[in-house]
Amino acid sequence: MKRFQRAAGLALALILVCGAALPAAAAGRETLDAAIEDTAAALCRTVTTPQFGSVGGEWAVLALARGGCTVPDGYFERYYAGIEKEVADSAGQLHDKKYTEYSRLIVTLTAMGKDARDVGGYDLTVPLGDYDKTVWQGMNGPIWALLALDSGNYPMPENEQAATQATRQMYVDRILQCQLPDGGWSLRGGTDSATAADGTSEPDVTGMALQALAKYQDQPAVRQATEEALACMSAKQNAQGGFNSWGTVNVESCVQMLVALTELGLPLDDPRFVKNGSTLLDNLLRYYRPGAGFAHTEDGGEINQMATEQGLYAMVAAQRALDGKNSLYRMDDAAAFAGVSGAGKGLAGKHDDVTFRPVTKPGKTFDDISGEQAHPNQPAIEALAAREIIDGKGEGRFDPDAGMTRAEFAAIVVRALGLEPEPCDAFSDVGGQWFAPYVGTAYRYKIVNGKGAGMFEPESGITRQEAAAMVARAAGLCGMDTTMETAEIRNVLAQFADYVQAESWARESLAFCYKSGILDDSVLNIEPKAEILRCEIAQMLYNLLRSANLL
Repeated sequence: MKRFQRAAGLALALILVCGAALPAAAAGRETLDAAIEDTAAALCRTVTTPQFGSVGGEWAVLALARGGCTVPDGYFERYYAGIEKEVADSAGQLHDKKYTEYSRLIVTLTAMGKDARDVGGYDLTVPLGDYDKTVWQGMNGPIWALLALDSGNYPMPENEQAATQATRQMYVDRILQCQLPDGGWSLRGGTDSATAADGTSEPDVTGMALQALAKYQDQPAVRQATEEALACMSAKQNAQGGFNSWGTVNVESCVQMLVALTELGLPLDDPRFVKNGSTLLDNLLRYYRPGAGFAHTEDGGEINQMATEQGLYAMVAAQRALDGKNSLYRMDDAAAFAGVSGAGKGLAGKHDDVTFRPVTKPGKTFDDISGEQAHPNQPAIEALAAREIIDGKGEGRFDPDAGMTRAEFAAIVVRALGLEPEPCDAFSDVGGQWFAPYVGTAYRYKIVNGKGAGMFEPESGITRQEAAAMVARAAGLCGMDTTMETAEIRNVLAQFADYVQAESWARESLAFCYKSGILDDSVLNIEPKAEILRCEIAQMLYNLLRSANLL
C-alpha cells in the first residue's frame, strides 16, 4: 500500500479552518496542491474499491488518474478488472437507454491509458454511433458523446443497428441547436421534452456544453455560441464567484464552469469570472473540508461523495492548467498517469519481445462455461480465447476442470506474452511435435525448465506450485517485480494452513502470485502439489496480463 502523506492536509486544515470566511487570495498554488493531495487521500479512504457507476466509480477514478494521485497498490487494476467483468456479464450492453453510461466509462478508461474499443473483447464506443439513442437523454447525450470520443481521439464508430448513424458534427450541431436565448444551456432546453423550467440556462449544463465544444472553436458558429455562453455565465456568477443551480448555490455548478475555462484554454483569473477578487477556484475551495472532501453547499453542508469527486477533478483541471499540461479531457498524455501505460503497451520494465495480443475473435466462448450455469472463470477464459491465447477441446467444449500438460502450458504462455515461437534442441522428447516451437521459446526465455536428463516430459501435468513458479517467471518478463524478502514471503503464506507443504523453491513464486492478485488469496488452502486445472491456468494468465497492462 502506498502511504499518503498527511502533513500537507494538516497544514491546509490550519489554513482553511475558517472555511467560507477565506479571503480570495487563499487559493494559491501551495493551497491547491495540498488540497488535491488531501482530497485524494480522503477519496481513497471512502472509495476503497471503485466500481462501475458514476458515484464511487468513474468520477473518482477519473479524478485520481488525471491528477496522477497516489493510490493504494492495485487500485486501478482492481477497478479495471471489475469493469471487464461488468462488460462481460452484460455482453457489452451497459444500458438500453442511458448512453451516457458508455460515455462516462470511455472517458475514465481513456484517462487510465486504456483503449475503450477493447474492454473484455467489446468496443464500448459503438453505441455512440447511434444518434437517436444517444440524444434521447437530452443535452447530456451529445455533450458526453463528444467528450468521450474526443478524449482518446477515437474514430467515429459505425453502428450497424442505428436508425441514424451519428457523426461528430451532428452532435456539435445538436448542442448548438439547443442553445437557449439567454446564451446558455439546460438539460432539456430546446428539445421536444422541454418544460417551462428548461427555458433558463443552468451553469452546470452550460459548463459541460462548453467543455464538449472546446475542441471545435475553429467553427465560427461554435465560437459565437461559446462567447454568448461565457457572457451569460459571467452575468449569472454571484458575488463570491459561484453559481446558483437547481435552487441552491452549490459546488457542482462551480466545478463545471471551472473545467470549461480550462478546456477552452482560458486563464483561471479571466476577468469575466472574477467577482470581488474571487475566482472560480477561490469559490471552489469554499466547499472544501480538510481531511474529508467537499460539501454540496457552502453553509453547513455535509460532506457529499459526488461533490468530493467533482471537486477533486476540478482542482486537478486547475492544476493541469497552471502547469501547462493537457486539459482534463485531452488525454493523449494519459499513459503518463495512474501507474499504467497505454492500452496494451505494458509496464515500463517489460522485455522488448513481450507484445500485446489484440482481440481477433470477439465473442468467442464455449458451451461448457457459458449459459445459465456459467463457470466462475468464464470472463478470463473468454478474454484469452478472444485473443487466440487459449482454445477449447473440440465440439464447443473447453473442459475447464480438466488438467493441463506442460506442453499445453508452454503454448499458451508463449501466446499470452506475444513471443515468437522458435524451436530448440534442448529436449530429446520434444522435437518434431506441434508444441516444439512453444516449448523451445518458453525454455529460451527461462519460463520453463526441463525435468533432467535432457527431458521435458511434455505430457506430464502441472502442479499448482509449478504453475506459480512459471507464471512468476512470465511476470518478470512483463516488467513486474517478483522479488520478495523472506519475512514478507512468510507473512503472505502464513495465512494458508498448508503452506508448509509447498517446496522451498516455490514459496517466493507462490507468495508473489498471491500478493499481486494472480492467485486468489481468499481460498483456505494452497494445495501446492495438486494438479492445476485449465480454468485456473486461464485465470492466472488473465490476472497476469491485466496487472501487466497487456489486455
